[in-house]
Amino acid sequence: MLPHPALADCPAVRSTRYEIRVKGRIGRRTLARFEGFESQFEPAETVLRGQITDQAALHGLLDKIEGLGLELVEVRQVDDRRQPAG
Repeated sequence: MLPHPALADCPAVRSTRYEIRVKGRIGRRTLARFEGFESQFEPAETVLRGQITDQAALHGLLDKIEGLGLELVEVRQVDDRRQPAG
């Protein structure tokens, strides 16, 4: 078993935009739980985009997704300069 890296050796998550994809189409009530995130529906996924301030917020969001019984497909940092218009 490998030792866990020291906290100082781990890069911190900066406040940045993330794109989170979950399987299926999320209903309005569930989407309301993701305040501050934009949503977009694709044929088989719901895409959430928004700012995540730090690593604790990222883990909190992932816990929320799990707690709601949603199937996580992908989490990815996105570059604000490359965001699609509209």
